[in-house]
Formats: sequence, C-alpha cells, structure tokens
Amino acid sequence: MKIKKAAILSVVLIFLSSVVNCIIVRRSNSVSNSSLSDLGGVYSVSSRNIDYSTELTGNLIEEVGSDNDISIQSVYPYEQKRCWGILRQPENQTPKADPGADKVLERYGGRYVGDTAKKIIYLTFDEGYENGYTAKILDTLKDNNVKAAFFITGPYLNEHSDLVKRMVEEGHVVGNHTIHHPSLPEKSDSEIEEEVLGLERAFTEKFGARMKFLRPPKGEYSERSLSITSKLGYCNLFWSFAYDDWHRDKIRGPEYAYKMVMKNLHNGEIMLLHAVSKDNADALDMIIKGAAANGYEFGDVKDLEN
Repeated sequence: MKIKKAAILSVVLIFLSSVVNCIIVRRSNSVSNSSLSDLGGVYSVSSRNIDYSTELTGNLIEEVGSDNDISIQSVYPYEQKRCWGILRQPENQTPKADPGADKVLERYGGRYVGDTAKKIIYLTFDEGYENGYTAKILDTLKDNNVKAAFFITGPYLNEHSDLVKRMVEEGHVVGNHTIHHPSLPEKSDSEIEEEVLGLERAFTEKFGARMKFLRPPKGEYSERSLSITSKLGYCNLFWSFAYDDWHRDKIRGPEYAYKMVMKNLHNGEIMLLHAVSKDNADALDMIIKGAAANGYEFGDVKDLEN
C-alpha cells in the first residue's frame, strides 16, 4: 500500500514539475524572445500601449511674440508640475525660457541651451516609437559626420534594438526618455526612479554602457522630479528649439521643416526634432548644410554633461 501511494505521489510531483517548467518556458519566450530579464517592465510593454499623441505640453510659439506669451509665474511649489516652454526671439537671439525655469534647471544641473557665445548647435531626436525614418536619419548623420542624441523609451529599446545598436556603434548619445513615457511629476518618487533606472538597467545590460541624459516626457517636470533624477546622476536636457513635428498625419514637406529650423538658429542651440517626422528625415541633410553655410557647427551632446 505504501509503495502504491509513493508511486502516485511521484506521478503527481512529475506532473506538477512539468506544468511549472511549461509556465517558465512560456514566460521566458513571451519576454520579446530576449535572454534579458524584464527589468522595470521594459520587455513587457509595447509601443501600442503608450499614448504619444501629446509629445509636448509647453508653449510652441510659431512666431516671435511678447513676454505675455509665456508664463509670468517665476516661483512654483516644489511638487507642482511645470511644462517646458520657450519664447523665440528675433535676429538669432537666444529664446527665453519661462521666468525662473532656467534657475531651477541650473540648480539641478539641467540644461536647455549650450554656450550662447559660440555658434554651436546640439542636435537631439526624441524616439518614443519608430515610424520608419530613423535609419535614414542615421545615414544622413554619418554622411555629414555629425553626432546627435537619441532619447528612447522602453518599447523602442525592446522593439528596435538594431537601430539603438547603430546609435551606440556610430558614436551617438542614447538618452533616457523613460520606460512608459509618463508625466514624471505625476509619479511617486519610487515610480520616477523605476521609470528611469529600469530603462537604464536594460540598456546597460544590452550594450554595456550607461545613460547620462534624460529628457522628461512631454517636457513636463517639477522641482521634485528634477531633484530625484539629478541624484540618480542624470542631466535633464530640455531644448531651445522645437516645433510641432510629431504628428504622423501632418506632413508638410521637407522645405517647411528646413525653413522652421533655419529661421530659428541661435548660438548654443539644443535642437529638438522628432524622428517620426518624414519632413525632418527628408530635410536633415539640407538643415545640416544650411546651418554650416550660416557659420554654425554641430557639437557633441556629451560636452554638455556636468
């Protein structure tokens, strides 16, 4: 009788072991066929599940306006969400940031512009998701010997590691745009850390390098989010030029993109372009050559690190 019970127990244990192994294998295969662990959710989130409809919530003023076009508030509570905005200036002068915003950035080692005494432009691209133009952008940068910074999300690293590999191998900066592209001021301290460090851990495990620059999704930040990410070793990199180029269904032609960029060139410019724009991809060679013809050179974002 004891032998029979032992045999039954043995069969049950073998069955349970098979079920557990099956679950483990299926879970392993579901993690984007990656041998890496799902650090922070990077390998379990898809670009289809993230809302990129609003890339920037700050002011994007098409033409030069008055100081009334940007916030007159200069002091904000530590927790309050702020939306990065700039006011363009005439005759290639440095755009104005919201009152007090530049001081807050300086306090936490953030930047929105480089050395305004030099005719240097820092080229950056936001890469929330892929729209088929990044390879062309990388080709153009390589042909012109220009380095740029690409700010990627968790799904981008997961779904387009081949393009991220090119960025790394060709000497570009790969920056942190968080895993899920949330508004950081709306997250808790621990959630902010995981959004940032979760992506960095996966990137480091995959490419053996770390991330040093962070672009807050949607340009939304607070003094608290700046403080947390600064303590994590990041330079929050905003911008001194951007335009509404993230709409997939808003194609206006490369000439439009070229004119928007050229009329807003300025010293120390940190230029934000979205790589999902066909206009930007088609205009990039013209932009690089046009800026050079106006006496500007393209710098390496690495030089902006504190």
